[in-house]
Amino acid sequence: MEIRQGEYGKKVLKVEPGGVEAIAEKDRHGRPGHLFATWMSPNLEFATIYVGALGVFFGLNFVQAVIGILLGNGLGALAHYFLTKDGPRYGVPQMVLGRAAFGRFGNILPSASNAFAAGIGWFAVNSVSGAFALSALSHWSVTTSLLTVVVVQIAIAFLGHNLVQKVERYLMPYLALVFGWAAIVIFSKSHLNAPNHWYFPGAFLVFTGAVYGYAAGWNPFAADFARYLPTKTNAKSAGLMASLGLFSSATILQIVGAAAVSAGMHPYGANTNPVADFTHFLPTSLGKLVLFGIVLGSICANALNIYSGSMSFLAMGVKLPTNLLRAITALVFGVAGYFVAHWAAGNPANNLENFLLVMSYWIGPWLGVIFADKIIRRGKDIKPLLFAKRENWAGPVAFLVGAVLSIWLFANQSYYVGVVPKHNGNFGDIAFPVGFAISFILYTLFGQTKVKSE
Repeated sequence: MEIRQGEYGKKVLKVEPGGVEAIAEKDRHGRPGHLFATWMSPNLEFATIYVGALGVFFGLNFVQAVIGILLGNGLGALAHYFLTKDGPRYGVPQMVLGRAAFGRFGNILPSASNAFAAGIGWFAVNSVSGAFALSALSHWSVTTSLLTVVVVQIAIAFLGHNLVQKVERYLMPYLALVFGWAAIVIFSKSHLNAPNHWYFPGAFLVFTGAVYGYAAGWNPFAADFARYLPTKTNAKSAGLMASLGLFSSATILQIVGAAAVSAGMHPYGANTNPVADFTHFLPTSLGKLVLFGIVLGSICANALNIYSGSMSFLAMGVKLPTNLLRAITALVFGVAGYFVAHWAAGNPANNLENFLLVMSYWIGPWLGVIFADKIIRRGKDIKPLLFAKRENWAGPVAFLVGAVLSIWLFANQSYYVGVVPKHNGNFGDIAFPVGFAISFILYTLFGQTKVKSE
C-alpha cells in the first residue's frame, strides 16, 4: 500500500496533502453519522428539483413520476450502500478500489470517465442552477453570478476533505429547513390530479434512467468521503448513513419538483429562469431564503464534484513531484468546469437531460464489473492489488462491451437514438440496466480465473 504522507489530521483550513494514497490510521477520524449530511446536503439544490420535474415535462402524471423517482433513487442508493462500506476498510478513493477489477492500466478508462463527468460535467450542471439563483437574488448577470459561485466552490475543494465535510454538515440544517418549508407551500398550490398522457414505457423508462443517472452519479465517489473513517468503524453503519442521506434528499426534492410543474413551473427555455419561476410561488421572504439555499446547495454539490473529479483523475496514475497534487488538480478541473458551465447555460434543459442519461450509460456497466468482482472475491482482502503493477483485462473488456452494446442498441436521447428505439419510438431507454447486465455476465464468465488465482 502507498500511504499518504504529510500531516493533516482534523485541520479544516489547511490544504489536504498528497493524492490518492491510503490514509494512515493516525489521520483517520469522524463517525458514520457524519456521512448522512455529506450525502444529503449536495442534493438539496435546484438541479435535484428539476430532475423530478422532467418526469411531468415528459408527459407522466404525478404518481407515475413518483414511481420512477423511487425506483431510480432506490437503485442508486443501494449501490451507494455497498460501495461506501469499503471506505473505512481500505482508506483509498473509490476509483482506486476499482483497480482490483480493472487492473492498473485498465482502470484508466472508468477513472477518466468519472474525472470528466464529475469534475467538469456535474460541476457545470450544478453551477448553472446556482448561478441562476444568485442572479435572481442579486440581479447580477448570469455570467457574474456563475463566476462568483465557481470561485467559492473551487476554494473549498482546493483545501480538501475536512473543509468539504464541515461545509456539508453545517449547511444541512439551513438547507433542510428552507426546502422543507418551500415543499409545504408548493404542495399546497399544486394540482396533482392534472390530466396527462401516459407514455409507457417510453417516457417512464427515459425518466427513470435520468433519475438513476442522477443518484448513481454519486456512486463513483462513495468511498472518497468514507476513507477517513477509522478502520474499526462499523462499515454497515457507514453505508447506511450514506445511502439514507442520498436517497432521502434526492427523493423528497424530486417529488417536490414533480409537484411544482402542476403548480405552474416551466421548463428551461430561451431567456427563462426556472429557478426564479420556482421561487415565484413562494412568499417573498421565503423565496429569497430558498434562492440563497439553491446557491448554497450548488456549492455543497460541487465541492464534492471537484474534489472527487480530481481524485478520479489522479487514480489514472498521474504523478507529479508535489505534495499539493490533489489541490492543484482540483483547481484545474474547477476552471475547466466554469467554461463548460458557461456554455451549458445556453440550453440547460436539453444538456441536463442528455447528461443524466450519459451518466447512467457508463455507470451501469462500471457497476456491473465492480459488483461481479465483489461477488467472486467474497470479501477477500484486495489491499495487495490496489497499487500493484498488475492487469485484469476482463474488467475493461466487459466494461467496454457492455457500454458499447447497450448504447448502440438502447440509448434514446437527442444526440443519439439506438437501434431498438429508432424503430419503436415509444420503447424508452434501458441502456443502463442492459449495460449493467452485459458487463456483469461477461466479467463473471471471464474474470473468475484471474480472481481465483490471486
